[in-house]
Amino acid sequence: MFVRNILGLARKHLVTEIESTKLIDVASLLTSGSGSVLVTDTNNVLQGVVTKTDIVRQISVCEGATCLCPVATAMTRDVTVCRSEDALKDVSRVMKERQLKNIPVVDENNRPVGVLTASAVLRTLLGDAEFEEAQLINYVKGVGYR
Repeated sequence: MFVRNILGLARKHLVTEIESTKLIDVASLLTSGSGSVLVTDTNNVLQGVVTKTDIVRQISVCEGATCLCPVATAMTRDVTVCRSEDALKDVSRVMKERQLKNIPVVDENNRPVGVLTASAVLRTLLGDAEFEEAQLINYVKGVGYR
């Protein structure tokens, strides 16, 4: 199973803003249910990601107008990404190793096309494993093989 197989689901979680967007505006997106906001430049190329943790970290040192800083000030720039041709098992392993709840899906030009959640990846892999188990059971029982 590959990322491209659940890209439709990943697109539903995609929220982007450009680097110059005010941090406070991105914070409101995060309070409305999004787990992360992908930050892009004006050409829609991924530059970073911002989460609630990044917002809290910035606000903790905020004084006066610095709370109105651009989101680029608080975003994480070293972003782990995946691509549509990546195997879901590999994506799951990376997410587990790096303790990621979400991982951006980017195209060949590093433009965001979706965001995979850990739960979506695990649900898909579990479903795939259940299908393989049913196939093995049918094979052992001789069902459909004559």
